[in-house]
Parts: sequence; C-alpha cells; structure tokens
Amino acid sequence: MTWASIDLNADLGEGFGRWRLTDDEQLLSVVTSANVACGFHAGDASTMRQVCAMAAERRVRIGAQVSYRDLAGFGRRSMDVPASELAAETAYQIGALEVFARAAGSRVSYVKPHGALYNRVVHDEEQAEAVIEGILLTGERLPVLGLPGSRLHTMAEKAGLPVVTEAFADRAYRADGTLVPRGQEGAVVTDPGAVVERSVSVARFGVVTSLCGRPVGVRARSLCLHGDTPGAVGMARRVRSRLETSGVRVEAFV
Repeated sequence: MTWASIDLNADLGEGFGRWRLTDDEQLLSVVTSANVACGFHAGDASTMRQVCAMAAERRVRIGAQVSYRDLAGFGRRSMDVPASELAAETAYQIGALEVFARAAGSRVSYVKPHGALYNRVVHDEEQAEAVIEGILLTGERLPVLGLPGSRLHTMAEKAGLPVVTEAFADRAYRADGTLVPRGQEGAVVTDPGAVVERSVSVARFGVVTSLCGRPVGVRARSLCLHGDTPGAVGMARRVRSRLETSGVRVEAFV
C-alpha cells in the first residue's frame, strides 16, 4: 500500500542542560511531526518547553517520545522494567510534555517509543501492553506511531487506539521488515543520496531494500529521519524536496 501523502517525523529535543544533539529549530522547518524527548533518554524541562513553543509556532505536530529511564545510555539499552512501572513512567512522560505543549497553544498529538523500548515492543507483548496502558492512563486516546506488524500496534488496536505505521529512511532493514540492530555494521544509512532514494521508494511504492539486498514491503504513513544523523538538516531538506517533486504531498498524519 502506498500513500498520496506522507508525514515526516524526526526525534527532537535530544539534549540535556548545556548539551545539545539535534538542531531542533532547523529540523522544525522541514518535518511535519516532532518526536520530543520527555526526559528519560534525553530532554529536560527547558528543552521540552522550547521545542514545543517552536513546533507550535510552525504548526508541527508534537509527539511524546517515551523511553526507558536511561539517560546514560540514551535510551538504547534494553531494560527489564516491570509492566506496572513502565505504564506509570509512560504516562508520566506524556504528562510532562503535555504541560509544555498546552502552554505553547498546542497539545501532544501522538506517542512513539524511543530506542530500545521501540525495538522491544515490536515483539514483547507484555512491554507493549504496558506502554498502551500508560497512554490510557493519561485519559487521551492518542495515536501510536510504530513499526508495521508490531505487538505495540496489536495492543493499541485491541485498546481502541489509532495506529500509525512508520518507516525509516536512514536505518537498514532485515528481510523480515524489522530494523538491523545499531551495533551491527551498516545499521545506519548515512549516504544522503541513498536516504533520498529510499524515502521516495517507501512513499511511492511501499518498498525498501533490506541489508541483504532483498526488497521488503513497508506500509508506512510516516517516515522517520533521525535528528542525530550527521548532516541531518540538509538530508531532511533533500528528502522533502525530492518527495514533493515526485508528486508526494508531505503533511502530518494528525
């Protein structure tokens, strides 16, 4: 399945104190949805407030990027968190971001797990259910952004939450449609030309080439561009420009 339009999302607000990883201001001029770090893998109160204000000004949708509590590991270390604790921490992160989104005249429009949690809930039903329970604790029926066919989406649909399928322009895929682990060589695609071509292939044809060279069907309504990739801003601009000249509308999914 392909789409006449596609959303562009990026991970933003990934700083802490004086440390900054992503060029939030420039990326917000390109993307249509912002996955904002909520303090557990990156982000602090001042950063969340600033990113929400800039996103609202540009009419970019604000999403809560929830994570394991892992500042030291940037949320990329898998953790065995009890389900009740993970549900509470998911709700906590969404609630923190919602304060700043509303103060900026916007709101949290969706939820996307980050890093190790994102990969864990592809297969782990208990952890996926805990994330969904955390979303429901907020009292909002927020859309859930994630990998097609994931347990996270299965649990979201079971709970009556909207699901939004996602593809990655700058991450390598396995033949089964899952992401190649970051620790493996070739897991991150850094060549701008390749990222652009993959983006168009996903948006127009619903296909991406796996690391082993096989075509993989990817039914995606949103396309992720990582803000911490070298040259991320220039790459994002090239992707958006190429999508639009290829006849694909770039617009938010919510």
